[in-house]
Amino acid sequence: MAGFVSDLSKIIMAKHDLRGMEDVDEKLAHELSDYLWSILVLASKYSIDLPSEFMKTMDLLDKRIGKELA
Repeated sequence: MAGFVSDLSKIIMAKHDLRGMEDVDEKLAHELSDYLWSILVLASKYSIDLPSEFMKTMDLLDKRIGKELA
């Protein structure tokens, strides 16, 4: 997983012109797709209802952000 983060960090830096890299948008799309695939596989392996958990998390974030903005 650390390799994933390192690769993504390098691509994000390139996206912000802090590092040279060709085909940045293509590489970013590929890397994010890799992350998504990994998350879907892990959710399936551990029987996590990802859509439901995602909505719960978004509700919690919405409440937290709402409190901070109030």
